[in-house]
This record gives sequence, C-alpha cells and structure tokens, in this order.
Amino acid sequence: MGTALLGAWIRPVAGAETDPRFQAEIRPLLQTYCFDCHGERRKKGGVNLEQFQTLGAVEKDLEPWETALRMLKDAEMPPEDKPQPTMEERLALMSWIQETIDHALEVPTDPGRVTLRRLNRTEYNLTMRDLFGVEIRPADRFPAEGGGGGGFDNNADTLFIPPILMERLLAAVQEVLEAAQPERLYLVRPGEGVSEMDAARATLQAQARRAFRRPVRDQELERFLGLYSAEREAGHDWEASVLQMLKAVLMSPHFLYRVEVDREQEGAYRIGAFEMASRLSYFLWSSMPDEELLRLAEEDGLFDEEVLEQQVNRMLEDSKAAAFYEQFTSQWLGVDKLETSAQPDPNRFKEYSVELREAMQREPVELFGHVMRENLSVLELLTADYTFVNGLLAKHYGIEGVDEGAEFGKVALPDRRRGGFLGMGAVLTLTSYPLRTSPVLRGRWILEEVLGTPPPPPPPLVKSLPRDDRPRKGLSFRQRLEQHREDPNCAACHKRMDPLGFALENFDAVGQWRTEIGGQPVDATGEMPGGETFNGPVELREALLGKRDLVLKNLVERMLAYALGRGLEYYDQPTVHQIVKRREANHDAARGLVLDIARSLPFQYRRNDRDLARAGE
Repeated sequence: MGTALLGAWIRPVAGAETDPRFQAEIRPLLQTYCFDCHGERRKKGGVNLEQFQTLGAVEKDLEPWETALRMLKDAEMPPEDKPQPTMEERLALMSWIQETIDHALEVPTDPGRVTLRRLNRTEYNLTMRDLFGVEIRPADRFPAEGGGGGGFDNNADTLFIPPILMERLLAAVQEVLEAAQPERLYLVRPGEGVSEMDAARATLQAQARRAFRRPVRDQELERFLGLYSAEREAGHDWEASVLQMLKAVLMSPHFLYRVEVDREQEGAYRIGAFEMASRLSYFLWSSMPDEELLRLAEEDGLFDEEVLEQQVNRMLEDSKAAAFYEQFTSQWLGVDKLETSAQPDPNRFKEYSVELREAMQREPVELFGHVMRENLSVLELLTADYTFVNGLLAKHYGIEGVDEGAEFGKVALPDRRRGGFLGMGAVLTLTSYPLRTSPVLRGRWILEEVLGTPPPPPPPLVKSLPRDDRPRKGLSFRQRLEQHREDPNCAACHKRMDPLGFALENFDAVGQWRTEIGGQPVDATGEMPGGETFNGPVELREALLGKRDLVLKNLVERMLAYALGRGLEYYDQPTVHQIVKRREANHDAARGLVLDIARSLPFQYRRNDRDLARAGE
C-alpha cells in the first residue's frame, strides 16, 4: 500500500459534536414525524432516535440512520396511518442523513481485532491435504461448527475447543500420518554425511515452517527435538521417533490456531508478513500458504500493491480457490443447509432426490466461481442469462439439449425468467415449505441475503398459515396471506417481504416453473410500500438492480466478514463505504472486490485487546 493511500486509510476523521442545522431543522422534523414510534416512550423495532442529541452521537451509531434513510426513500416511514412529511421535508431529512453518513464514513480509522482463531473443519482438512498430500477428510468427524457474526463458520468467536474435540484431533493426526506417503513425511533421511539428528532437525524445520505458516524459532525446534531424542532413547526407531515429533507439531496451538501476536504499541498497526500470507491463503483457499506466498512473506513483498494484485489473481485462478467459491457462496446464500432446512414432500415432489439436491447446491457455487474467474460484474449473480447445470438439473428446469448424464457445464438460458441466484432451485427450495412455496420466506431471503436489510423477527403468537396452497373457503393462498397482513402487528414487515416473494410464485416449492396454482393462474405481481410495482422474476430483478447500492453494500459486508473471520462492527462501515464507492467506479468487477478487501485497513491491520477495551470506555 502506497504511503499516500496508507495515510488515507488511517488518518483520523474530525466530527462536530453539535450542528446548528441538526438542532434547528432536522431534530424538529424527527420530533414531529419519528419520535412517536421511535422515541423514549416507544422504541418500535428497538430503535430510539430521540436519544441522539448531537451530530457526534449520530456519527457514532449510523446503523439506525441508514435504515431510516432507506425507509424514507421507499416511503415506508412514517407509516401510512401517521402524519406524513411534505415532499420538501422528506427530501431535507434524506439529504441530511445521506450527507452525515458520507462524512462519518469518509475514512476508516479502526481495523478492529480478530480473536485467536482455530482452523475450522474445512480449513483443517485442506491444510492437511496441502501439507501431506492426503485426500481424506478427518475433520468431518469433528463437532459441528455454527456460524458466528457474519453467518460464516470461520468466525473466531465460535471456534473453541470442547473436550470431545481434543480426542478427535488426536485421532485425526494419527489418521493423516498413516495415510501420508513416507516421502511427504520424512523430507530428509539419515545417510552418507547426514546424521540421524541432522535428518530429524531438517525434516522438523521444513515441516514445522509449513505447518506453523512461519519460520520456526530455535527454542521451538529444540523442544520438539527433545521429544524425538526421548523416543530414540526409549528404543523406538528413527521413523517412529520422527513421527512422534510430527504428531506434536500437528497438536501444537501454532498449527491448530492462526496466531497473530500483539505488539507493544497503541492503536492500529500492520500485521506481520507471514500473518498476511495466512490471511490471504485462508481467505481464498481455506488452507495454508503455498511456497510462493511464504517466499514473498520472507521478502516482505505482499504489501506491495502490484505484488498483492498479482497474488490475488494467481490465487483466484488456482484450483484451490474452489474452496472459497464453495464456502463463501453456500454459506452466504444458506444453501449449505438445504439438506436439513428443506424437506419437500416426497409424494408431491417425486422428482426431488439427493442427487438433485446436490446438483442444486452446486449451481450457485459454479456461477460465483465463473464470475470471479472471468472477472465479470458481481451483478451477474442476479442477472446472468446463463447458468451451470448437469443433465439431471437441466431436466428439472426443462432446459433442452443437455444429455441426461452430462457433467456440470455452462448453458444459455432459453429466456430471462431463471437467470441468477433468484431463479436457482437451491434458493427456491430453501425458501419453501414441504407442500408449498412461501412468499414470506422468499421475500425475507431477498431482504436479508440480497439487499442486507432483514426485517425484525415476527411477533410471538402469530397465527400460522395452512401447510399447503390449496384454495380454502373460496380464497386462494395469496388472498389468505393478504388477510394475514391485515394484522397491524404484521403489516409493516409483510408489506416489504410479501411482494418480493409473490414475484417468484411461478416457481414451485422445488424450483420448477408453473403457470397455475390450484387451478388458478399464478399471480406474480407485487407492489412495494413506495408504490414500485413488478410482475414476475424478470421485473423483480430489474427492481433489485434499482437498489444497486444496497446489493453491493451487502455483498461487500458479507465478503469482508468472511475474509476477516469475524462479524462486522460499526467501525468497519467506513471500509465498506469506500469499497462500495470503488466498485461503482470500476464497473463492479468481481476480482476488484477481492483485491479491495485484501488492501483494506481491517485486512492488513489490527489492534490489541487493551485498545478495544479503551475504545469501549
């Protein structure tokens, strides 16, 4: 990172504690139109705008103001049954909020800190693969790992070591070492001019450097060699003694954890070169750095902008990037949970099978990988006029010209109704019930996973809807759902969710196209609170592209959280804001997004625990 750019990342932002415009113009408008629902007496949705007495207070907590801006733009706030601001007043509020957000997010200053982080199951398996050339997956038998902040299973705060995991780790090490070829274990053997101790030391030094993802200190080498010597003195042969030494390396916290050492300084500081190599490799490969990354770390070259760009491109083109494409995409979209979260009724959907489900799960991963490899606009994830299918999935979709037993490949779509994530069977099945679709679930999925604007949880004791979509008492399922929305406790959220879901009603509960429901034509029209209307998936995608800033912001936030291995905090928003602006200026190129994250302050810098504690005082 160049000196000028580095200065831009870390210089402090000045913020006024008071603002005459806020006090004289904005706060009176908030009092008139907002405090009744979002004030000290009534904190609807947990939001209290009345607590913000100064501009400085607003700049320290922008999240509710970003939500308020979006709802003002979409005419969702104030509610229809409340006094409405004039257009001039609405524009004044929107203008002030946007200007305040832009000022507060001008420059990132705080990189945050990632907790000491254990390798998750995928990272453990792939690291063992790259260390010893084994294709087994022993970590699949480790306890399940939940998604932490950001929704990904590489979140440091969820990767602790329960007692049962220690037993599984010991078994995994034994399994890996037994499966590895001897030449991948014993890198230097005793022989002419090479003593047993020298061969053990050389093997240890090379293996531990790769396992620890950094050079090994002399005192560390001596500890492991002491174990080797004890084994030899106990009568074990050279290979068995070296093997015990390698077991100790693989049970070391320096292998099991991605260790980043605090420094004796306050504020933000750049991580070490080998820490940077590990951050890159586990971001894009879910595995250890290769020799090229380790060599560049030794030369301190990874912070050079040209070198970093070359490495990001090289890594995304490498076959090991398949782990990034799969882990990020499937967890972001939630399709990794398709097996447990969606159970289509086998009597109604006889074509649904394990093989079809697995093909569905692979489709979005293939599209995401293609967009990355070809450096296309990330918006193609929504708008692509092609997809990736095998013979089984092509038959399910009614795509002709694909042999029944064909492997996965790119195919042009015959029309625009199925392009991008929204028309994929995995997403459509995930957001359905066993016997019917769910416009509510589908609308919520779009708000949460595409736009990054999730609705609050439903209120308790809400009456549930029927399990299937058959007409009842002369009412279609859609009409019954519209009745459900008349409940004032439900109306606000359903007005946002349901129209989005209705636009996908031509897709049944396993993602096949249909034109009728219960003998009646499908009604795929939707109208948002601001008056925006659409009919069917094609017009829905066009409407979502009209919210391009939200789509990009959500993708940046998801990928940054995945790259950092932690949930995002308020101090990460300036970084998000800058990356979104650069994406807009660079035609949304996919690789540029990855590179922007790799260049960002939170990816290249960190701070100590005591600085976090001080910041919270």
